[in-house]
Amino acid sequence: MLGFIGLGVMGGPMCRNLAAKSGQEVRAYDTDLDALSQMDEAGVTPAESIRDVAEHADIIFLSLPGGPQVNDVCMGSGSLLTHLKPGGLVVDFSTTPVNMARDLSARFLARGIQFADAPVARTREAAKDGTLSVMVGGPEHVFARIKPLLECVASDITYCGGPGAGQAMKIINNMVLFQNVVALAEALALILHAGLDPQLAFNVLAKGSADSFALRNHGMKAMLKNAFPEKAYSSEYALKDIRYALRLSEEAGVFLNGADNAKETIKKAIRAGYGKAYFPVLAKVVAAPATPKPAPAAPAKGAPKKKGG
Repeated sequence: MLGFIGLGVMGGPMCRNLAAKSGQEVRAYDTDLDALSQMDEAGVTPAESIRDVAEHADIIFLSLPGGPQVNDVCMGSGSLLTHLKPGGLVVDFSTTPVNMARDLSARFLARGIQFADAPVARTREAAKDGTLSVMVGGPEHVFARIKPLLECVASDITYCGGPGAGQAMKIINNMVLFQNVVALAEALALILHAGLDPQLAFNVLAKGSADSFALRNHGMKAMLKNAFPEKAYSSEYALKDIRYALRLSEEAGVFLNGADNAKETIKKAIRAGYGKAYFPVLAKVVAAPATPKPAPAAPAKGAPKKKGG
């Protein structure tokens, strides 16, 4: 039996895909009883607690908001570390600090339990469609064991290396994404100031060297449509992840100007009241759209020229 803990924006669809495609029953748990009650899919059995999942499942997947929640599920009261039997396996789809992934891997291994960090990238739609990108860190034999299950939720699966490698790759991925989104927000501010049509301008960018995943998704589908829903990847989540990247940069002894700028822009969006909104909402605080200045009128033919200077 499989276990799944965390049925939020990404976890819910991923759990459904595992149940539908793996051929195995999934025992699912979330502290949000509404999220748990919505998992009425065939093959999904609601669990009463983390312990309930640990005592029934051999492989348990986590999809949680961040490091504190993963730490609590793995090592807190009634945790997986306490109740999962030797020979079990924990696969963490969440995004957490690299050092935490390495520490958890060592702690589980000491009890005869395998651990893989396997954070996911792409959108909620990709989670629903089973077309996520997964970056995996852990022993190679563990990767071989879980790869068929990862294929239930992802179309791109990359083995990145030992414990923590998946998290490092995901954090770097998000760092690049955030900086791209800030660049798009700055571009949009200039597009509006210049009196250009935003849709036309983004289409032109997509035809040139400025094209990107961020442009086609975060730019065209969110910024242009002014669509920044809650229960998506929020500004608060983005701030968490950019802080993980900056923590990694401190450990490397490298100061990342672009990442630091992205962090400050995300913080500005949160201070403006957009903490729960889909994070491309940061476009609203990059610059207030300026009213384009009308071009000076051409002098009429034959009109006398003004003298002086």
